[in-house]
Amino acid sequence: MTNINETLEQRRQTHGDFNTHAEISQRLKDTMYQYSDFKYLASDQKEALDMIVHKIARILNGNPNVHDHWHDIAGYATLIANRLEK
Repeated sequence: MTNINETLEQRRQTHGDFNTHAEISQRLKDTMYQYSDFKYLASDQKEALDMIVHKIARILNGNPNVHDHWHDIAGYATLIANRLEK
C-alpha cells in the first residue's frame, strides 16, 4: 500500500501546491458565480463548469503537460454536450 505522503508528493508534482491550487480554483469559481445567469444552469452544467475550473487550476498551478488535465476538461464538456444533443 502506498504511503499517503508519497501519494501527496506525486500529486504535488503534477498538480502543484494544494493551497495555491485552491486559491486559483476559488477565484475562478467566484468569477463564474457572480454572473446572475449562473443560477439558471442545470445542476450537471454547474458541476461540469466547477470541474473544468478545477482542471484549469491544476494546469495553471501544476504541470500543464499532463494529458489527463486536458482530457478531463474535454470529458466534462462532452457529458453536457451529449445530454443537450438528446
